[in-house]
This record gives sequence, structure tokens and C-alpha cells, in this order.
Amino acid sequence: MSDITNQSLSEILENVKSKKISSLELTQAYIKNIENAKKLNAFITTTFDQALENAKKFDNKPNELLLHGIPLAVKDLFCTENIKTTAGSKILNNFIPSYESTVTKNLWNCGAFLLGKLNCDEFAMGSSNETSFFGNVINPVGDQLVPGGSSGGSSSALAANLTPATIGTDTGGSIRQPASFTGTVGLKPTYGLCSRWGIVAFASSLDQAGPMTKTVSDCAIMLEAMSGFDEKDSTSINKKKETYSKNLKDNIKGLKIGIPKEYRVDNMPKEIDELWEKGKKILKNLGVQLIDISLPHTKYALPTYYIVAPAEASSNLARYDGVRYGHRSQKGKDLIEMYENTRSEGFGDEVKRRILIGTYVLSSGYYDAYYLKAQKVRQLIKKDFDDNFTKVDAILTPSTPSSAFKIGEKKNDPVSMYLNDIFTVPVNLAGLPALSLPAGIDKQGHPLGLQLIGKALDEQKILNIGYAFEKNCCYKNEIKKWWS
Repeated sequence: MSDITNQSLSEILENVKSKKISSLELTQAYIKNIENAKKLNAFITTTFDQALENAKKFDNKPNELLLHGIPLAVKDLFCTENIKTTAGSKILNNFIPSYESTVTKNLWNCGAFLLGKLNCDEFAMGSSNETSFFGNVINPVGDQLVPGGSSGGSSSALAANLTPATIGTDTGGSIRQPASFTGTVGLKPTYGLCSRWGIVAFASSLDQAGPMTKTVSDCAIMLEAMSGFDEKDSTSINKKKETYSKNLKDNIKGLKIGIPKEYRVDNMPKEIDELWEKGKKILKNLGVQLIDISLPHTKYALPTYYIVAPAEASSNLARYDGVRYGHRSQKGKDLIEMYENTRSEGFGDEVKRRILIGTYVLSSGYYDAYYLKAQKVRQLIKKDFDDNFTKVDAILTPSTPSSAFKIGEKKNDPVSMYLNDIFTVPVNLAGLPALSLPAGIDKQGHPLGLQLIGKALDEQKILNIGYAFEKNCCYKNEIKKWWS
């Protein structure tokens, strides 16, 4: 058998089920890959001994579970019981939770087990994985490229065959943008479909966990495993659990797909425009009707997001004070000084920047001018989508305004960095599902992605469209292994 780690999750599951390979052999193959890929800096913590023990156990059990015997690495934003969870931050460098996040627990209940915790931007704040306390992750596409953020460790590990699939979190594009940069598939589900309980919070009304995989069918399997109602999360949607993988079909004839004019932005690279045209052509050939639509408030999405998200972050991150857990400063003559020094030492520059912005927009005299106004505009952005979804089944846009950029290229220019989220943030503000699909390459050979946006709780439809698109797009992620 050729290298098992080159295969998709669906193929691996088939091989484990038919006993062509054992869970132990599979786990050993991934451990070997991880040990040879230290240059990528994708992992913060590894759990190899525990993973090998779990693999042996699954090899002696009947194969009845959806993810039977599959080792998975997950973003280090998901709390894992008795295993260090850092959120990419110095302030949580010694934090070991005594509980398991609902999403990871769902995966373990489906037969998967932990390989390790993946690097990410600090508290998920970043678009390049350069804000992590543990150093930047490298994109396997090229040794000078960022893997996207904040789920950069997840996208890098997946593209480099260090995990068969993975999970990330998406607050403003943190699953879809890294997926686009690494030629992988990333799904941001409807807000509330996957529990937020046990995920280190960034912006509570925007954060959503989702799968990152090599193929759309893998994405359906992972979503099926990780989603579900959770009474511990007040924003969790109480609905019947769906079997996305069993209902996947490639007949999308007659569906209507909207093309929003507002996603053609100034100075957009010609390659992104050409990719969008290619996507439209593929869908048209599949019998889809393309309809020009308008989302007039899209231009306000980025400024709205960068008021709402930092405001919620400043509130969520107030809990890190050095008293109960995490880093505690040894400096300061009293409690207040200890708080101040702990936060000053424990948080990185980007996190401090967002806390300052968030505290400012929530402060007396500015709340109405900024935060309240942003919430009103957020409703208008949502209404734009709702109005258009009365006449279309899904919306097609580019995933990002460019391919992966070089490490350090945008680090000193926050606005340029924030503009990377221009196509992804409207979806989070509206709470909708969106799927990023690898669709082509630029002239340098770097991957580019297209985004499918669906109605709330219409994951099955965008997965089906993505499945049909993938079969006809013929994109192959050909990454040369330069890092070992």
C-alpha cells in the first residue's frame, strides 16, 4: 500500500474497516511524519504515548463507530482533559484543563483519539499564525509562506499529512482563509451547530468550530461527528442530528447560485477574478443557474467586525488575571499591580491591540457611537443575506483576496493584515455556514480557494454543491515534501 497518510480520511476509514491497515500502524505513520516535520512548527503539544495506547485498544474493538481508530490533531483552542491547552498564548502556557470540550468529546465518542495540539494565532487573533507565543507556523506549500490564521497549525498539519483531518475555529475566517492558503477544504458551520463549550473564547457571538479536511466527503464525515446540541452552551441549536456523509450527492442541477457584485473589490488580483470565473463556469456546466445579486452592506462588514470582535474579546479576556490559573507575574507590590503586570507579560501585541480597541468602543461616551452602531449594521448585513436567500440556494465568492503571503510581509501593517478577512467576515456576522474549496493556483503555484455560502443550517446543500464542484474542478494539491 502506498503511503497511507497521503490518502483522504474516507479512504483511510475504508482501509481500517477492511483491516488492510491497523489503527496502530496508522498512528505510527502519522507520528513518524510529525517527527520529521518539526520545521513546520505546526504542533504545540504531542500526545504520542497516549495515542499509541488508544490505537491498540481500537484494534481490539469491533469497528462500529464513525471515526473508529482514527488519530486526530486539533487546534490548541479546544480544551482537552489533563492535556495542556494554551490558545497559543504565554498567559496559558501552564494551563491544564480538568475537562474536555464538547466538540472534541464528540469526536472521541465517534472513535477518534488525540495525536496532539496544533499551533494557532494567540487567542485566535490573527490571519497569518504569526501572533502565536510559540512562533509562526510554516505553510508546507513554501518555506517562506504563512499558512493563514488563526487555524494555521491545523491547515499546515493537514496539508503536510500530519493528521488525516482536523478541526479549527472560525471567528472571521480562521478556518476558510487557512484552508484556501494550503489547498484544503474548510467549513465554517452555522453559528450554534457545533458547541462552543470548552473552546477558549475570542468573540462569543462569532466563534464557531468546524472541520478542515482534504476532501468534501471527509468534511461531511467530520461535521457529522463533531456537531450536535449541547445543553452546556446557551447558543447551541437544538435540532435533530444529521448524517451529512450519507446524504452527500453530486446532482445539483436546477439550483440557483448568487454572484454578489460587492465581492469584486478594488485592486483585486486578476487571478482571483479568473478563478471566480472558472468556478462559475464549472457550476454552470453542472446545470446550476447563476444569478447576479447585491449585498449592499458588505462594504461595512470589515469595520463592523473589527468593532464587535475586539469588544467581545476585551470582555472575554478580562478573566486572565493571574489569580486562578495561567501565568502570574512575580512583579508588583499589590493585587492591582500584579493584575497589570500579569496581563502585560502574558499577552502578545496583537491581543493587547484588540483588547485596547474593544475596551475603547465599549467605554462611556463611545458605546453608542461605535458598538451600538456596529450591532445595527450587523443586522443589516444579515438582512442582505436573508433577502437574497429567498431567490438563491447558495452564494459563490472568492475565499481570500490573494494566495498565501510571505512571513513578515504584513506583520507591521495591521490594516493590510485585517483586509485578508474581507470575503470571510460577513458570513460570521450573519451566523451563516460557508465552505472554502481549493479551486486553482496562482502564477507562483500557490493554492487559491472559492467560497460557497449557504442559508442557516443548510450545510448539506453547500456540501453537495462542493462535492459536485470538487469532482469537476480536478484540483490536485501537489505539495513537494521539502521540510524533512
